[in-house]
Amino acid sequence: MGFDSAPELVWYASYGSNMHADRFRHYLEGGTPPGGRRACPGCRDPRPPRRTTGHRVPGGVYFATESRVWGGGRAFLDPELPGSAALRAYLVTPGQFADVVAQEMYREPGGDLDLREVLRTGRQVLGPGRYETLLHVGERDGHPVLTFTAPWSAAEVPLLAPSAEYLRMLLGGLRAGQGWDVRTAAEHLARLPGARGAWSAADIARLAG
Repeated sequence: MGFDSAPELVWYASYGSNMHADRFRHYLEGGTPPGGRRACPGCRDPRPPRRTTGHRVPGGVYFATESRVWGGGRAFLDPELPGSAALRAYLVTPGQFADVVAQEMYREPGGDLDLREVLRTGRQVLGPGRYETLLHVGERDGHPVLTFTAPWSAAEVPLLAPSAEYLRMLLGGLRAGQGWDVRTAAEHLARLPGARGAWSAADIARLAG
């Protein structure tokens, strides 16, 4: 399906801490999320998503580069990894999506993105930063599904284990987004490159409290 004009709404598909709805709410409204080390300025349009749903895309999630917010490795999506990645998608405006991208790069929100290239080709590199490569990973209910990741692949960067606080956010997001129980979500996270061998499924499950 093609998009000849700017879409009115897009699905922002998160595979990291924004899968946790309360965490994502701070990206929209501003403030410091639980367990975070940095305040989010929020979006110009702080309204909640029109809809929220679980989503899957081809590829896989891995952990690399140290997060200034959580400590430990960050989550990245590599579409070339085998299998499928579990995400949580939020139906938002293109402006809200642009402001989320800006905040992920520790920038002040305020500028819109020209999404024509990513909608046409499936990939758009905004810059060399860790979350400046946009991906168009499909459509859902007539709206494009967009996410962002690093310009490199999982094989091109050293893996780094995620922190407990970060995994706790991902665990909650997967449970809510995919409808998984604690054990299923913990086993999924324990298999991801970067977490594998550093975290057991049992240790991750205990983070649920």
